[in-house]
Amino acid sequence: MTNVFSEAATAVEDVVATPPGGRTLAEGGRVLPTDHPQRFDLNNEVHARPPESLVAPVRISFLALLSDMRQREREWQALSDLAQRFGVAPPAPGASHYSTDFGPFRLTWERHSEFARYKFIVAGAGEDPFAEPAIATVPADWLAELPGQTMVAAHVALARAGTEPADLDGIAARLFGGNALIGAAVAGGAAVALTDFRIQADGWSRVLVADRSLTPRQAGRTVQRLLEIDTYKIMALLALPVARDLVPFLTEHERELAHITGAMPDADLEAEPVLLDRLTRVAAEIESRESETLYRFSAAAAYYELVRRRIEDLREQRIQGLQTFSEFIEQRLAPAMNTCRAVAARQDSLSSRVAHATQLLSTRVDLTRERQNQAVLESMNRRAKLQLRLQSTVEGLSVAAVTYYVVGLVGYAAKGLHSAGVEINPELTMGIAIPVVAGIVALGLHRIRRVVTRPFV
Repeated sequence: MTNVFSEAATAVEDVVATPPGGRTLAEGGRVLPTDHPQRFDLNNEVHARPPESLVAPVRISFLALLSDMRQREREWQALSDLAQRFGVAPPAPGASHYSTDFGPFRLTWERHSEFARYKFIVAGAGEDPFAEPAIATVPADWLAELPGQTMVAAHVALARAGTEPADLDGIAARLFGGNALIGAAVAGGAAVALTDFRIQADGWSRVLVADRSLTPRQAGRTVQRLLEIDTYKIMALLALPVARDLVPFLTEHERELAHITGAMPDADLEAEPVLLDRLTRVAAEIESRESETLYRFSAAAAYYELVRRRIEDLREQRIQGLQTFSEFIEQRLAPAMNTCRAVAARQDSLSSRVAHATQLLSTRVDLTRERQNQAVLESMNRRAKLQLRLQSTVEGLSVAAVTYYVVGLVGYAAKGLHSAGVEINPELTMGIAIPVVAGIVALGLHRIRRVVTRPFV
């Protein structure tokens, strides 16, 4: 077995950092294909933000501050200022997590998409583990200037479990203001976790973990899961006020949609565009509100799933007389999440129904317009026929008029020739010219009309 571990250690030593050119030297000096630009970052991501190793007794003060990514620079500056005060290394620029020992306390900071988490850790605890919290060792002026809004503030006490059975009523009265406790044996019975999920008079909630046989890393993971349950629970509940505010809006627009669809069957040509305009406004308002709330509802579902996963990771074992974490979450958080899901589904259904009604009414308006266009075309066709008849009449009159003038000219010419001594009868000449001229004029007008009305190629 020793040889196996020695060989493995030798193999690990043969793998070195990426040399210039982005190629990795593997065992035996062989060069691997070019590394992906994010290979090492992605590999290190799964090892980022490890839980602190904790050994009881320990006091922890935890803060989750709601702040967006735009405040990351201010958070980094605040951490750098604190590091300068205590003479320790500041976080790297652009870092999303930071952990170091400041002397009086140890600080762990993590940046998430919507919030930042600060964990202050101090070793040791007195008779009352919450009497002197870890946050008391942090400079008050620095703490007051942290960017963001407090979502979660919790004191955690990790204490060694006694040999005697715990007096739960006494613990509730002494440490939790007499509130009903929620808790269970966790980590397969290696510890007992107790809380009331309430904010005490000092503005902080409290969590007590009695260490029976936890390893340091196991203790760190257990505390982290308990704090994540509290954090993600609150973050998930951010969607509940949004859902409550959305209900009157949906009710009003559902009523408006019912009025519009009820008026559609009997709507005349003048009413249809008015109904379509109303429906379009309703669709725009619903689409705008859906865009505003979609992220919040999606985030709530994701946070709720994280809460359930963290509770599963606790591996709870029931303590007689106590409500477990899973029972509390199912009874208190699950109904709120069901409300959010129902409101989100109602909003999505209303959006679909409005889109369907808009499509139907738009189709109806299009058909009405097509009928109107058809009527216009028929009217234009009738007018064209009338114009053709009028044109034929005009052509007849034009033939007569042109014939009259041309025959007149022929008559004048015949009279001139007769006066010059030519034996010609002007009246007879004019009579003979009438049908000839009329035929030529009619044929000419017919050819002109054919040329003009010939379709363009």
